[in-house]
Amino acid sequence: MSKLVSINQSVSELVGLAQKSNQKAQLALYDTFSGKMLGVCRQYIRDLQFAEDVMITSFHKAFQNINKYEPYGSFEGWLRRIMVRECISYLRIQKNKFNVVEIGDYYFTQPASTTDNSTSDSIQKAVDQLPIGCKTIFNLYVIEGYKHREISELLNVSIGTSKSQLAHAKKLLKCSLANLNYKDNGTQ
Repeated sequence: MSKLVSINQSVSELVGLAQKSNQKAQLALYDTFSGKMLGVCRQYIRDLQFAEDVMITSFHKAFQNINKYEPYGSFEGWLRRIMVRECISYLRIQKNKFNVVEIGDYYFTQPASTTDNSTSDSIQKAVDQLPIGCKTIFNLYVIEGYKHREISELLNVSIGTSKSQLAHAKKLLKCSLANLNYKDNGTQ
């Protein structure tokens, strides 16, 4: 007889049951973390449907490899690393290579929309407008906390490329958000 899994069980208990191929525990883990993990995927992938696809693929990989999880860190952190790596794999497949954009070669064609009153939505829209290489490096460095050396190894680019793409991303974001502020206030 199958054991019923309560959504209120602790994450470590759910992981233990999921390691024994308990599908209800896997579903409970999915329900617990899918919202946050979709947010992680969304940071890298503009299209919500593709971000959802990558998230589901990542959960599948996580459950296939859940016996490799060691409880030294949080399960959420372990899952997040899987999500980030799967997003990078998806982006590589879509673009074959990350396009490095030289400073001055890219300008926003349209500033972030000001129809939403939410600052976080405006910031997300500005990040979404970044060239894919800049956006990926910005997310890895600023959001995920990777160092330039780690980013260079992960993306197979030089450390200098990582640094220049981050600087370029910051410059583009500053410009985009300044334009947004100008439109909202009528002043700079």
